[in-house]
Amino acid sequence: MTDPTTPTTQPEQSDWRVPGSGIAPLRHLATTPRDWANYIAIGDSFTEGMSDDEHVTAGDFSGWADRLATMLSHEHADAAGDPRPPATGAPFRYANLAVRGRLLADVAGPQTDAATELVAGATGPVLVSIVGGGNDILRPRADIDALAARLDGAVARLRATGADVLMVTPTDPVGAPIIGATRGRVGQYIAHIFSIAGRHGCYVLNQWDLHFLKDWRMWAPDRIHMTPEGHRRVALAAFAALGHTEADEGAFRRPLDLADAPRPTWAEHREWARTHAGPWVKRRVTRRSSGDGRSGKLTEMTPWPMG
Repeated sequence: MTDPTTPTTQPEQSDWRVPGSGIAPLRHLATTPRDWANYIAIGDSFTEGMSDDEHVTAGDFSGWADRLATMLSHEHADAAGDPRPPATGAPFRYANLAVRGRLLADVAGPQTDAATELVAGATGPVLVSIVGGGNDILRPRADIDALAARLDGAVARLRATGADVLMVTPTDPVGAPIIGATRGRVGQYIAHIFSIAGRHGCYVLNQWDLHFLKDWRMWAPDRIHMTPEGHRRVALAAFAALGHTEADEGAFRRPLDLADAPRPTWAEHREWARTHAGPWVKRRVTRRSSGDGRSGKLTEMTPWPMG
């Protein structure tokens, strides 16, 4: 029998609202790191790793989630030789189910289904990161409250498995071409993310607060996906968000040298519109996705790092 006085970070019921009140019970954000033996990443192109082409060992890209998995694997290896609990001795394993272009319905649906199955078969503590909704928010008629309700349901399901969950906010799109117009919707969605995380005791990586991402040198030529340096810094920020206070925040918060910042030319703007913006808009109009026919790059729990 569970002692009702013992704190728990697990959801008490599948519906987070207090019956009859319409009010969600207040919990808290998770901030204490654990010795995770498993990490599962679900999401869209950001978590798939576009456009990080450094140190690729699975799929077309590496990315922040792969980089975070490597850091967590090193922590787990250190803990395995440490007498402090909860070291498990199990090898570190990683799965990445994210697919570029996916909407939240897929992340909170099939990807969450697959993640819960992987959690059930895992040995040792599991961390799941969930990123989704960014592609939905780009649509002018996006219902932010409905997206938040769907995200909340997915997080509740993941927490019910006993897994810890890392939620990730969108970045601040201020000044960005095309997507800058979504800033109000992004802010509303982030407020929901923090509320959901607080209800379920999740960790949160707040990308809105990562000011280095306002430097266009952190972004690939398509101006939607990050460079290897952007992914590297986000992985370090995620590691810190998971409670690793020893992480050197200067390593990811330190701005690049402004003297080296290039100024885009009109020719570069025209090339971007032709090469990236035009095809992107066409896919939205025709309801096609860059991820059509694709699956996650690591659909099973895989020993990590590979090779």
